[in-house]
Order: sequence, then C-alpha cells, then structure tokens
Amino acid sequence: MNPPVEERSQPLKVKMLHQLAVEMVVRMNVILKSARIYAPNNLLFQRQITLFLELVRKALAEAGEASFTTRAGTLFFNNIRLKYGFANYHFFKFILEEFRKKQIGGIRFDRKVAEGDLKTLMLVLAKVDHEAAQPFETLAAEAERQGLGHIGLEKMSPSELAAKPEKHSARVFFLGITHLEEAFAGQSRDEKIRLSTTRRLMQSIFNSISDNEYFVQGLTNIKNFHEYTLNHSMNVCMLSIALGRRLGLDRNELVDLGISAFFHDLGKLDTPKEILDKPSKLDEQERQIMEKHPFQGASMLVQFKDFKKLPLQAIHVAMEHHVKEDLTGYPRYVWKQSINLFSKIVKIADFFDAVTTKRVYRTSHFTRDEALALMLAQIGKEFHPVLLREFVKMMGVYPVGSLVALDTGELAVVVENNPEALFILRPCVKLITDAAGIKKDGETVDLSEVATGSQNYSRTIVKVLDPLKYGIRVADYFLARAG
Repeated sequence: MNPPVEERSQPLKVKMLHQLAVEMVVRMNVILKSARIYAPNNLLFQRQITLFLELVRKALAEAGEASFTTRAGTLFFNNIRLKYGFANYHFFKFILEEFRKKQIGGIRFDRKVAEGDLKTLMLVLAKVDHEAAQPFETLAAEAERQGLGHIGLEKMSPSELAAKPEKHSARVFFLGITHLEEAFAGQSRDEKIRLSTTRRLMQSIFNSISDNEYFVQGLTNIKNFHEYTLNHSMNVCMLSIALGRRLGLDRNELVDLGISAFFHDLGKLDTPKEILDKPSKLDEQERQIMEKHPFQGASMLVQFKDFKKLPLQAIHVAMEHHVKEDLTGYPRYVWKQSINLFSKIVKIADFFDAVTTKRVYRTSHFTRDEALALMLAQIGKEFHPVLLREFVKMMGVYPVGSLVALDTGELAVVVENNPEALFILRPCVKLITDAAGIKKDGETVDLSEVATGSQNYSRTIVKVLDPLKYGIRVADYFLARAG
C-alpha cells in the first residue's frame, strides 16, 4: 500500500527547505562581510538584503516558520540539520563562528519580517564587539535600541557555550598518538590490535576535520611530542583524511584511508633505533636496512589477528608510500605499472610532514611554504600532479601554522586560510608580537579587512619566517585555543 501523498512529499519538502537554508547561510555571509566594508545605503548591501528576505519569505510560505539554531556545533534550520560540502564549507564556518562569538543560540523570523528588520539585524551583528563581557546581552540591548521587530534572538545554552570543538580535536589528536603507541607495543608483543578502536578514532578525526579543518591542520604543527614515528604517523593520518575529503572520497573511504595512513610506518618497528635516529648520513648497509620497512610493514599488517577488519589498501600504502609517481623510489617494482590511490595520497602527506620536521640527522628543515614549493618542483616525477595541486590548494599560499612578518612590524601565526580566491594572500592570523617585537597574546585578525575610513588594508604579510630561528613553537598557539 502506497503512503499518503502528504507523507510522500515530506522528503521533497525537507530537501527544498534545506536548499533554501543553505542559500540563506551563503547570503548572510555576504551581507555580514559587506556590512563591515560598505555604508548601509550601498547598493550591493541593499541588494543582498532584498535577496535574503525573498528566501526567508519562501521558507515561511512553505513551512510556516523560519529559524536558525545551533546545537552541538552544528547549524539547524527549522530543526533540519544543515549539511555542507567544500563549495560552501567556509560560509557555514563563518556563520557558526559569528553565532558562537556573540553567544547566539537561535534567530527566528516571523511572517511580518521586513527589509528594515533584516538590515537592522545585520548591521547590529556586524557592529557588536564579541569581546564584550556579555556579548549576547550587548547584542540584544543594541537590537532593542534600534527597534528591531519581527526577529527573535535566543542566547546559546550554557552547555553549548561550554563546548569547545578545538578541545575535542586536540583530545582526539593525543588519543590517536596513545592508541598508535599501544598498537606498536601490542604488535611487538604479538597481541591483537583493536582495529574497531582504530576505526572509531578515524571517524572522530573525520568529524573534527568537518567541524574545523584549519584547526586540525594547525595541530599537525605539533612535532616530536613523544616519538617521531608516532607523532609523524598521526600527522600524516590527519593530512591524508583532509586531502581525501577534498578529493570527494566518501566517509567509509576516508576511514579506510585514515587507517592506511595511520599504520603506514608500522614497518619501522623492526628498524633498529640507532638507524632511525642516526645523527649523520646512513651508509649503504644502513640505507638498505631502512628501505626494508615498507616490506616489513606490509608483512606485519597481513599477520594482524584482526586482519578481516583491516582495509586492503593499508597493505598497499605500507608497501608503496615511498614509491614515486615515475615508479622510482623504493621498493623498486619490476612488475607493477600503477600505484594505489591511497598510497599516492599518503605519500604527499608523508613527505610534507617529514621535511617540515627538524630531525637529529638533518641539518636543515623546510618551513611549510618552502615544503610546498619543493614538492611542486617535483610534480609529475615524485607526486601525482592532480593530487599535489589539490594538496597545495588545501594548504594555501601561507599554510596554517606559518610564522609571518607583517608590514606593521608585528609577527603573527597563520590560523586560517581565506577561501576566497581574491584574498588568497590574506589569511586570518593571530598576532604574537607587537611592532617592537615584544611577545604578546594578541588578537586574531583577518588580513582581508581594510582600515576604518580607508580603502587600504590594515596589515599585509611581508615574508614567511622560520619559527625555530625565533624560538617560537607555533603548535603552542593551537593547543592554547584548545584550552
């Protein structure tokens, strides 16, 4: 028996409302940014308000209500959880950040909402300082003073205010290192590795990247926290999942990719520590021993007692992550003419994290932007062209964690890339010194913002610096955000 027409139409209605809400988020993003640059009578600003009102009225006509709420760090519209992809990820992130900064738990539009109401709301949102002692109360008082009607504001719940996505991401990072340490120790003792735990960990990493990809990239600046192989494997895992997500892999594929990256260096368990940490160049015999670790890793994975839960690609990755795009590198394949996609992804992440990490046997290391330039010089020979270009696009001209000097004389750490192509050279940065070079816990500023009453940018990046030369641990700034 077929369900009633009303019941059959429900999924279509939800889909339509979801699309409307996504458009509203994008439009709200444009309006708020415009309100900080242009005067209220600017034609672009006015036009965006008109278009936003049309979307609100469509939603009201279809559902009888139109409201945005935040729960568990996610945006809902009329109790429909909003999903986003790469094309609009930064729009959602921006709006969620605005809600959190101003402690907004919900915005409700009633049927009599007009352009004047929307204009007032957006101007108030753009104007109110989130650094105020009580940002929501300040916002609500200003909205009332401006005579805001037909739009209701709700304060974020205490539990939402206490939640800190960055803290969860940092916790996942260190749990990952602990789990890998336990896995390595268990493998040495011939104990069963809990792959169900590994899989849950990968799902948590995926969620963290979905919530705040830039912060997770920031965590990969943590170097030598415990032991290089453990820390490196965790960084490679997170970068690989982030790249795979950009490439359009589905959730299950990303979990498999994460597991494969997580165990890519398992074979180093059988490599003598004196070779791994030798402070000088390896001799020929030592180099041959080192180059056995891909075979050893693949062999260990095949012998996992929980082998049925292990993705087959993990064997390929352990074996192939040092094979170059032109099939040179090691181990040398005589019979194989193609390399697994996961291996190509992990190779990129593995190389990037390795060359940006200071080691006892390496006289120098690369800053994150230098590493990308080095990799681009090897495109097609060492790395797959399409995958590397996507990785470079993901990391940005100034990768998250870069230490930069500004034209104001201040030093800053890049904490977020600007997704808009027009502002690719203008990321968000955290100020860590004043113009005199004195360290401070400064604010986070968007370098695409112009100075008040001027058409000139407030700050511009002059050059990238090596943080180690200045005694700066950029990872500390990301850990501080996690509390």
